[in-house]
Amino acid sequence: MKLFDKNITARIKIVEGDITEEHVDAIVNAANESLLGGGGVDGAIHRVAGPELLAECRTIGGCPTGDARVTRGYRLPAKWVIHTVGPVWRGGTREAELLASAYRRSMEEAVKVHAKSLAFPAISTGVYGYPGRDAARIAVAAVCDFLESNESADPMSVIDEVRLVCFSRTSYDLHMSALAELVKP
Repeated sequence: MKLFDKNITARIKIVEGDITEEHVDAIVNAANESLLGGGGVDGAIHRVAGPELLAECRTIGGCPTGDARVTRGYRLPAKWVIHTVGPVWRGGTREAELLASAYRRSMEEAVKVHAKSLAFPAISTGVYGYPGRDAARIAVAAVCDFLESNESADPMSVIDEVRLVCFSRTSYDLHMSALAELVKP
């Protein structure tokens, strides 16, 4: 397991709350492949953003699992919504790779729109059934790895803060443990 310097991990904030209330440049939507709304986080983001979000999503043509697409945030506090599709848990064949890709591609899209702050939900851990502990470890490692690899980039391309927004105390605790495991002593 790769460990990261504190200057990388200090840019990650783990919070318990509602992602639709996050005052960041971009929030990530745990979407389905159609991008046309659904339940859980996806439904909440669509409700708060308003019908303009759905209208824009209809013009995109969907998104494959592990990839990401960007729209405006409309009525959300965030300027941008980055829609990503995490994998449905089926027992561990290729899911970890796809989940890490969903985080990485979301951050790549955030850089393209010059987002300096970004908030993620716990992708794939709701109805998609990804085990929480494994998902938290993949999320934190993928975010740390991206921040480290992008650290020497053009200052306009560096993300200053990533919030991992957990809807429950259990998810919060799992993400805090995962982050603690990845910090160099």
